[in-house]
Amino acid sequence: MADPLFGITLSIIAFAIGTWVRNKTRSALANPLIIAMALVILVLVIFDIPLESYEAGGSFISFFLPPVTAVLALSVYRQRKILRAYLIPIGAGTLAGSIVAVVSTIFFSRLFGLEEIVVRSLASKSVTAAVAVALTDRLGGVPALTVASTVITGMAGNILAPYLGKIFGVTDKVANGVGIGTSSHALGTSKALELGEIEGSMSSISISFSALWTTLILAFAF
Repeated sequence: MADPLFGITLSIIAFAIGTWVRNKTRSALANPLIIAMALVILVLVIFDIPLESYEAGGSFISFFLPPVTAVLALSVYRQRKILRAYLIPIGAGTLAGSIVAVVSTIFFSRLFGLEEIVVRSLASKSVTAAVAVALTDRLGGVPALTVASTVITGMAGNILAPYLGKIFGVTDKVANGVGIGTSSHALGTSKALELGEIEGSMSSISISFSALWTTLILAFAF
């Protein structure tokens, strides 16, 4: 079980099962990542496998987070004309979203009396995991807590994205993409790509913008 192949294989099989369930049910609630996480936890608990044994291989998957995020640049390049046309609205929208994400997290964390180290761990939850963990390291937070909160934030965006646009009457594809990417990073962007190429590319662009804004905001906040 200590072999790295165990963690890698378990992760791939669990995610494949999650994808199969999603394709069969066609439900937004059947998120492959949630299903995969549940299956991995179930296997570790039932067979009493130490978390360290799984992480020996699972950590290899984390290594691919930065390059996978960079691959989103292809979608951005395809929609470069739209980016040029909407550069100022995209910049302003991602700035507003980043401010709300950081300020609301800090405000409610302190309102409920969370420890300072927890506040610093949650502050970057709305940017992509590779950036969020790096920011947490600089802020003196707990990377594991950051990863958990980032995944929860992304899954919420992935599940709710198709519905929130309809509820609030957002019909513009660019606005939809910017909102999804700013609030729920790569996991939300995977759903935006399903909604359309424009939504997906704008969401991809927003990941980069929001990462930049969040870095600057956190530098002032802390």
